[in-house]
Amino acid sequence: MTATTTDRIFNFSAGPCTLPLEVLQQAADELPNYQNNGASLIEMSHRSKQVVSVFEEATQGVRDVLCVPDDMHILFIGGGATFQFGMIPMNLLPNGKSADYIHSGAWSKKAIADAKAVGNVNLLFDGSDSNFTTLPDATSIKASDDAAYLHVCSNETIGGVQFTDYPDVDVPIVADMSSEITSRPIDYDKFGLIYAGAQKNIGPAGCALVLIKQEIVDQCPGNLINYLNYANHVKGASMLNTPPVFQVYMIKLVMDWLKAKGGVAWAQQQAETRSKTLYDSVERNNGFYKCPVDAKYRSKMNVVFTTPNADLDAAFVKEADAQGMSGLKGHRSVGGCRASIYNAMPIEGAEALASFMDAFAAKNG
Repeated sequence: MTATTTDRIFNFSAGPCTLPLEVLQQAADELPNYQNNGASLIEMSHRSKQVVSVFEEATQGVRDVLCVPDDMHILFIGGGATFQFGMIPMNLLPNGKSADYIHSGAWSKKAIADAKAVGNVNLLFDGSDSNFTTLPDATSIKASDDAAYLHVCSNETIGGVQFTDYPDVDVPIVADMSSEITSRPIDYDKFGLIYAGAQKNIGPAGCALVLIKQEIVDQCPGNLINYLNYANHVKGASMLNTPPVFQVYMIKLVMDWLKAKGGVAWAQQQAETRSKTLYDSVERNNGFYKCPVDAKYRSKMNVVFTTPNADLDAAFVKEADAQGMSGLKGHRSVGGCRASIYNAMPIEGAEALASFMDAFAAKNG
């Protein structure tokens, strides 16, 4: 039976993310018998013309939607963003050099821990001093003299902080854009490598999208284990081993969907509208809700807030869930509430949540 919008909840989970209903329905229709070949795409050899075509179309879709320049390779690598935390310093941090990191929250913390296992790390900013509620002014960040690269997490899904601009430094910036990829334009002149776990905004879990400039690929050491070397993934066109075919297929469908909607320009406008709808509700309810994040850096992807106490936080999540709004419990490390409003979240979802927020505050304030 075909699902309709009325069958679906509003899924505010931070990841796996909500995906477009049209994409899910197309995948369901095509999964058992892909293009009348008598087999599912995920049963076919990754060397078959059908699977190779999907990878080529997914690659071109990413290039078109994100306006990726020709000097940047597009890779699909299994393991998600967490796998990239270690792969990046293994490839980009040579002996005698250090890596600069901005510690802006839980995900940059994990990236920093893996980088320290590989080599020397300099912290240019430590957000733990403010409980990860703000970010550094981009103009204040200067690369260390011995830095090979600067790593940032552009949007922290747990803390709800998002960079509005990036530093001008004389080393490549490496960015984890998992939870904001495709939601706003990218100035590629500043970046050497961009990566994103698919499940935060563009597809199912199990795959990372990696955009990497040729000049970075040229620096990858030749003595790394085969799968850990970006250069080998470039040579293998993301098929160094049997790749995550279903995830890449879904990314292709999401790129097709985004293109039809109007691309990044459309997604950015939608993100502005959704986030403003929720932040306005936080602000107009006379202090019942509190967003701890510095207003300059409030995320347009993950809106975090609290009610007056933990019991009301729990009641808010439970009552919202009963009304078809799921995934609003804050991360276990910080508590409170969190609404993740990625590209596929319709404006109606944000409006429904804001209306519920107003009613909940009126009842409990």
